Amino acid sequence: MSIPSALLVALGAALGAPLRYLVDRMVQAHHDGLFPWGTFTVNITGSALLGFLAALPAGDGTMALAGTGFCGALTTYSTFGYETLRLAEDGARVHAVFNAVASVAAGLGAAYCGMAVAQAL
Repeated sequence: MSIPSALLVALGAALGAPLRYLVDRMVQAHHDGLFPWGTFTVNITGSALLGFLAALPAGDGTMALAGTGFCGALTTYSTFGYETLRLAEDGARVHAVFNAVASVAAGLGAAYCGMAVAQAL
């Protein structure tokens, strides 16, 4: 009997969301500046992991659980958008631009590196 994909997504999300919160708080506690290092960290980590998973010959269940569920809940585009806008509204426009550019570039780079690691295995 196979587990329905929606249940696998929910199980993965149940692990990814609290981990996102904990990592974000832990990383941000070590930085006093304006830059949202916690969100940046979870988004780059999730991008690398998803790139790794996407390059594996994994089944639909694995991608539902680990890719869509876990990585989807671990990463957070909405918080990235909110934090970037808050930086701009608070007058930290350089930080806002850096956050936008660095997050996209590092996320793509991390996904590529994740894929390269998976292909090398």
